[in-house]
Amino acid sequence: MRPRLSTWIWASVLVSFLCGGPLALVAWTVWEWKDVGRAQPVDCTKAMAFAEATLPKSAWDARCTATHWQDTFVDVEFRMPRREVRPWLAGTYPGHEPPPSCHADVCLDVGYGEPPAPGGAAAVNVKVTYEDGDTALVHLGAFDL
Repeated sequence: MRPRLSTWIWASVLVSFLCGGPLALVAWTVWEWKDVGRAQPVDCTKAMAFAEATLPKSAWDARCTATHWQDTFVDVEFRMPRREVRPWLAGTYPGHEPPPSCHADVCLDVGYGEPPAPGGAAAVNVKVTYEDGDTALVHLGAFDL
């Protein structure tokens, strides 16, 4: 007895689903995860909000990136007038004093333990390098857990 045509059609659909489904899932996973862990440009307003800060009005050359996977890492780099660095740090992160020494001209490490706001950073690290004359290069890194 020979199987009917409809039997072959249903068998083909079943085999395609059983073999093609997992392959499609693997292809989708590879496609979606290709950018995981890669730094990507983000809006500096959002990056600074994540770090519980605002970009100083006098800042220029701002570059902001974020890396996402299990944690979120935000890197912000900008320049500002040198004389405004300490007042900006004191106003942005009150109650936190720069350590007596660090590997830059000014450093500040702020650890919240738990983010102060939902979707905010658990820790912020600021390193300031004084460039020529009146310019300071500020590098701010923030991450959550």
